[in-house]
Amino acid sequence: MEGLAITLALPEITLAVGAMVLLMVGVFGGERSVSLVTSLSVLLLAIAALMVVFAQTNGLAFNDAFVVDPFARLLKFVTIVGSAVAIVMAGGFARRMGFERFEFPILIVIATLGMMMMISANDLIALYLGLELQSLSLYVIAAINRDSLRSTEAGLKYFVLGALSSGMLLYGASLIYGFSGHTSFAGIAGALEAAGGDVPLGLTFGLVFLIAGLAFKVSAVPFHMWTPDVYEGAPTPVTAFFAAAPKVAAMALFVRAIIEPFSAVTPDWQQVLVFISILSMVLGAFAAIGQRNIKRLMAYSSIGHMGFALVGLAAGTEAGVQGVVVYLIIYMATNLGAFACILAMRRGDGMVEDINELSGLARTNPVLAFVLAMLLFSLAGIPPLAGFFGKFYVFLAAIEVGLYGLAVIGVLASVVGAYYYLRIVKIMYFDKPSEAMSRVPAELGVVVGVSGAFVVLFVIIAGPINSAADLAARSFF
Repeated sequence: MEGLAITLALPEITLAVGAMVLLMVGVFGGERSVSLVTSLSVLLLAIAALMVVFAQTNGLAFNDAFVVDPFARLLKFVTIVGSAVAIVMAGGFARRMGFERFEFPILIVIATLGMMMMISANDLIALYLGLELQSLSLYVIAAINRDSLRSTEAGLKYFVLGALSSGMLLYGASLIYGFSGHTSFAGIAGALEAAGGDVPLGLTFGLVFLIAGLAFKVSAVPFHMWTPDVYEGAPTPVTAFFAAAPKVAAMALFVRAIIEPFSAVTPDWQQVLVFISILSMVLGAFAAIGQRNIKRLMAYSSIGHMGFALVGLAAGTEAGVQGVVVYLIIYMATNLGAFACILAMRRGDGMVEDINELSGLARTNPVLAFVLAMLLFSLAGIPPLAGFFGKFYVFLAAIEVGLYGLAVIGVLASVVGAYYYLRIVKIMYFDKPSEAMSRVPAELGVVVGVSGAFVVLFVIIAGPINSAADLAARSFF
């Protein structure tokens, strides 16, 4: 059994040991070792990704607290890819802005280890350990640029509000344990089935607090208040990372922590998720309209997109979970591309963050303008781009279980949200050209190109992605 446990957790063990070795390389090599540590971090993540893909063993380990199934494997792979791309995107920016440190890639590796533990958590204690390992790394990364007041403020805000959410989550977990007698998801599910319709009120309260803690991690309304300030204040590559891999991991944890242990009380949590989903979609659509800073706009966009993903989870069915998985894959690919475009928006040594400064980009850099337009159209959910299919699957899952109101509000929120994406496209294509941007660095050019191709050609590759998502969703049903 010990051999099986080590086999199942081999990617996580590899990342943990690798991070410690890289830390030693960084400490003894000093600032000269930054590029070496960065390259080795990407290589380490690539090795972990290959292990996740080629290890076909499924099962439970460590007293059933750790689970590996098709759902865990697919979302771990997506998370690792997001982290590796974030490290690649950060190098040039950190060098120019003067905060290039060897700790940055190592912290991302440690955060990725926490995310992988979250995705495989099958127990309330394992859930909390993974979540905190990820969160503590993210608090430091947000404030990595110590010379910037905005970055330090972003890290502090994230830390204070994150600690509050962790307290709520722990309180919920303690209530669930107290009223069910179990911390394992299977044990909680068994206790609820044994209780029949007579679920203790304390356990329902615990479930609400657990959902509140998880909603904070995916920045769903009303626990979204940290998102705009942290996105705007943190260095842009850090914001790109926050918008991608941690969101995927947190939503994966949300799915596992709700579907698996609480399937017997679906109506109890369904109404809470419907409420959170509607608030997130509506606030994400309306609050972004007045934004002038593109990073702040992407923060509200992210809140809205988590609302759309929660539509699939609120359905509580296999089709709903499949929709969430497809949505997360599309969301991450599109967001990484959009942030690569934002990182490429530079004049001299200064970053361009004001949306109005993109005026006439189509004439000064037509390729960048075209790809950014395609990514924004995808985020708006315009067919036949990838974003349309993500929304289509989650809305379809909601309609299948009779959540018609939720689906209709989702479609209306999409229409309102399309306004602020289209406004950026209008500024790029129809306004008078501003001064030309600096040349796009090679690594950002690759990310922009791959992301743009994914969004535009998703129709061609949708089959394998749907099949993988379907297999992942079957892990729960």
